[in-house]
Amino acid sequence: MHDDLIARAHAWLAEDPDPETRDELAKLIEAGDVTELTDRFSGTLQFGTAGLRGELGAGPMRMNRSVVIRAAAGLAAYLNAKGERGGLVVIGYDARHKSADFARDTAAVMTGAGFRAAVLPRPLPTPVLAFAIRNLGAVAGVEVTASHNPPRDNGYKVYLGDGSQIVPPADAEIAAEIDAIVSLDDVPRPEAGWEILDDSVLNSYLARTEAVLAAGSARTARTVYTAMHGVGKDVLLAAFARAGFPEPVLVAEQAEPDPDFPTVAFPNPEEPGAMDLAFAQARTTDPDLIIANDPDADRCAVAVKDGGDWRMLRGDEVGALLAAHLVRRGARGTFAESIVSSSLLGRIAEKAGLPYEETLTGFKWIARVEGLRYGYEEALGYCVDPDGVRDKDGITAALLITELASELKEEGRTLPDLLDDLAVEHGLHATDQLSVRVEDLSVIARAMQRLREQPPTELAGLAITRAEDLTRGTEKLPPTDGLRYTLEGARVIVRPSGTEPKLKCYLEVVVPAPTHADLPAAHATANDLLAAIKRDLSAAAGI
Repeated sequence: MHDDLIARAHAWLAEDPDPETRDELAKLIEAGDVTELTDRFSGTLQFGTAGLRGELGAGPMRMNRSVVIRAAAGLAAYLNAKGERGGLVVIGYDARHKSADFARDTAAVMTGAGFRAAVLPRPLPTPVLAFAIRNLGAVAGVEVTASHNPPRDNGYKVYLGDGSQIVPPADAEIAAEIDAIVSLDDVPRPEAGWEILDDSVLNSYLARTEAVLAAGSARTARTVYTAMHGVGKDVLLAAFARAGFPEPVLVAEQAEPDPDFPTVAFPNPEEPGAMDLAFAQARTTDPDLIIANDPDADRCAVAVKDGGDWRMLRGDEVGALLAAHLVRRGARGTFAESIVSSSLLGRIAEKAGLPYEETLTGFKWIARVEGLRYGYEEALGYCVDPDGVRDKDGITAALLITELASELKEEGRTLPDLLDDLAVEHGLHATDQLSVRVEDLSVIARAMQRLREQPPTELAGLAITRAEDLTRGTEKLPPTDGLRYTLEGARVIVRPSGTEPKLKCYLEVVVPAPTHADLPAAHATANDLLAAIKRDLSAAAGI
């Protein structure tokens, strides 16, 4: 076994085109580090609907140039098999370690496989790539990003020609083509032949961003903005300037791209501490709201002053606010969300007489809803211009929430005031999440197994009226690894994360609040219920 491991490591080393990972692997072989080598050669990074994502380093279980070249070659073979040979493939990338290298390798592989390849001019937000696919009539697109993962990670996200991310069976078909590649020597990689795009595609994207706003709407809200060390700043500032909003005040320490993300433990606005610098800036400049993007700027976080200090709005709260704003503006078309997001969207759509759809988790599903006008997911993802970007877009979402804040400001009101109105109209929909990050993925499998074998009959004293194992699928949903519990006035969904080593439990309670005077008591009841559900669910899952 030991000899076989060393032999596989040497074979990988012989093909590795990257001097850095070659050096790293050579040192591991020389040191005879069996533990580390076993970890890196225990399999291959699995290509799925989220593409690839993993820690940077040498070996098939890490993100590196060898793995990316194989992924690009597999995608090229898949596209050829679908009759797309000669078509355009657009490639975008963020500012993480190795992202530019991975983008260049992808362009070389696509060119060698007979495609026209075009690379965005520099690190840009993921929504610009999603826009470029449709705008340029591409047959596919690739974004090199690990979004809001830790600094040591990178990833590889694949879109097809409709501009939305891949869903089954395309992921398995691409994975099979990747597995069929025997040697990197079989993959032609010319030194040139692809196009580096100029700023015209970015300018087309920016021209479209303004169209999400209503003509002549109020544009007075003042913002503090953080790019979270990612690629959002320049594009967001340009979009805000075009729209005529006051120039956002930047969180200077996080404004420029930095792949080491020095001021945050995790570069995700939802993580504890990630917004601390933005809050500090807001306490100094007293804006109307805080806007944050994640590092690839496809997500948008919003914070507001509430009761004297700043707090992050939950993704579900922003989702409801944007929906209410679009309804007020007379939007037509289908409103959609993932099953883990708040049921409030369904209430808003129903009252407005609009079609409403629930999908599996991920914008790859939301973006495919027929007649989509607006889609959102609780993890800070919002699609407010589906004809332009069939994916979540943190830039246009930021414009739209700032327009809403401006309109409310003209009326002497705030975003929390509108949330209160929605709670009185539809019931207080309070959501929370129990999220457990693990080192060992078997912990997640055991928790799911335990819940399936010994399902709870009640949580927080509320009877479970319906328990669904989503691996079987439902009338409207394809199968997925998840459990859904319907309770009296509450809902719980448990699922393993598709992109991180986490077990995620999504909780929602609905408490009636007939008048504004009833809201404080409703909030207290909701908080107590959510805490009790969390506690009971943890016990039931053994986590």
